[in-house]
Amino acid sequence: MRGGICHPRAAIRLAVVLAMHRAAWVASLMLTTIGAYVVAPAALAAGQPDASDGIPIHGTAAIGALFTSSNGKLGAHFCTASVVSSPAGNLLITAAHCMQGRSLSPAGSIVFAPGYHNGRFPHGTWVVTTEYVDAAWSKYQNPDDDVAFLVAGRKGTHIQRHTGAETLKIDEPAQVVQVIGYPDQTNEPITCTAPAREFDAHEMVFDCNNYTNGTSGGPLLADVNAKTGEGWLIGVIGGYENGGDTPNVSYSPRFFSAILTLYQTAISGGPGTVILAGPGSTVASGSQGSASA
Repeated sequence: MRGGICHPRAAIRLAVVLAMHRAAWVASLMLTTIGAYVVAPAALAAGQPDASDGIPIHGTAAIGALFTSSNGKLGAHFCTASVVSSPAGNLLITAAHCMQGRSLSPAGSIVFAPGYHNGRFPHGTWVVTTEYVDAAWSKYQNPDDDVAFLVAGRKGTHIQRHTGAETLKIDEPAQVVQVIGYPDQTNEPITCTAPAREFDAHEMVFDCNNYTNGTSGGPLLADVNAKTGEGWLIGVIGGYENGGDTPNVSYSPRFFSAILTLYQTAISGGPGTVILAGPGSTVASGSQGSASA
């Protein structure tokens, strides 16, 4: 699930699947709202649930798409990000690989569109000004540290006031999660609720169909409030295979102490060291090595 790299066969498959399921949106959304997931009889017999389908939704305020921008004109969206609760109300979270090779200079080169769907920008666009990644990611691209915090701003206000925010949770076990992401080849996000399970000591895996390129950085949310859509943010699509090489299996780093340190650095505004991969990117000081329990 490499942000910005397209697999045509996956794109065609997703378009067909979404068309086939369009008539069942309402029932599927009801299942998502109550945190349910469908298990086929054969899967029950095997002790593992079949992969549910990611289904289209009209967006949720605190989750949006990352876009490239040039001279004030939006390009394509390439990854997913979420507003995460912070004292300044200006912080996003995504996968670090989403920002790899991308520059925040000149100002306005990357923007965030919370709640984006079908060409609509219900909460406007917000310029990404700063990126924070772990030293283990910037040096070695350690998949266990495939997490980035982004500062997004607009003069005179803070994004969290307009969108609400997800709540970062550390040391959470794999559990049932709702996952929202923006496939590159569509203009609306998809959602799926399914059990995440332990992949190894540092990562989780979940099975939901249609999670193609662009869904990287999408949040894994637990204990979602049915009214607000906000929940506990316990992971983001990324990590192993940059989040997954097939549309039906996705991965996420688990959030341990290194992610907490990275968050604390981001909300303090530094200190950090600019890395060559992108002006404006910052390696969090004191966050050394891979995340560990």
